Amino acid sequence: MLTVETTTSLKLASPLPLTAHPASVYLRSLSPRSRITMQGSLNAIASLLTNGRCDHLTLDWSKLTYQHTSAIQSALLETYAPATAARKMCALRRVLKEAKRLGLMTGDDYIACIDLPSIKESRKLRGRALTNDEIKSLMTVCENDPTDQGLRDAALIAILRGAGLRRSEAVKLELKDFDPETRSLQVLGGKGNKDRLVYLPESAISILDRWLKVRGYVDGALLCPIWKSGKIQYRCMSSQAVLLIVQKRAEEAGVESFSPHDFRRTFCSDLLDAGVDIVTVQKLAGHASPVTTAKYDRRGEAVKRRAVDNLGF
Repeated sequence: MLTVETTTSLKLASPLPLTAHPASVYLRSLSPRSRITMQGSLNAIASLLTNGRCDHLTLDWSKLTYQHTSAIQSALLETYAPATAARKMCALRRVLKEAKRLGLMTGDDYIACIDLPSIKESRKLRGRALTNDEIKSLMTVCENDPTDQGLRDAALIAILRGAGLRRSEAVKLELKDFDPETRSLQVLGGKGNKDRLVYLPESAISILDRWLKVRGYVDGALLCPIWKSGKIQYRCMSSQAVLLIVQKRAEEAGVESFSPHDFRRTFCSDLLDAGVDIVTVQKLAGHASPVTTAKYDRRGEAVKRRAVDNLGF
């Protein structure tokens, strides 16, 4: 429990217009999926500060001081894993930044509030890279499926593995985004609302071609839901559907459990292992910084040994 005196003095005296509310302005800048996550973080912080009396819209964020933010960080670290606490503190800092921009708090007050030690993570890296044998097994069970779902799922895996897309990016692809001549996919509105052009390996093109012959060339989603009757719906699948497909095919193939995002980790790790420079991998993956790309490196100790073998005396 927080030791800072946090009473109704932190509650807004009267509602603010959403265009002038720092939490609302911040949340509107996020994607729908991130908005839900960060709103939950802000609600948790507001509840901590006021013993459940306020949420993200009723708390007066401009009244927070270093005493409050320091206590919040300590309380979060006592309750959550470092990564979760860091995410919630990121939401808090962003709201305070909007409060400063909106003229609700001074620059000095804002700097004092965020002058906190960084949260260090000592946990093991999440996720894993898939082996070539595991990927082949996944493709085999899709190819052995006589239904159209098998062709679609093979195309989905080829895109996730061959282009390193996030599942939220893969489901938004439309037919017009695929250019078979250049083997490219136009990713529109990726993370951070950024667009980028990615490329598929030649081996993925034949898989995608087989799916398109069944799907047809009607405008709409590239990867479509298919009813039990076999009728194809030319609309986007959900991100949850991708997770369920991956789980189903992993179980059928006898592959150890993994997430759709592990295809992305495999993509980055394999490119780095092949000697592709980290900036190029960063651009293909759509990362804001090469530091993020480096976290996806799952090449292991063998790569380090091979690297030092190049050193001579």
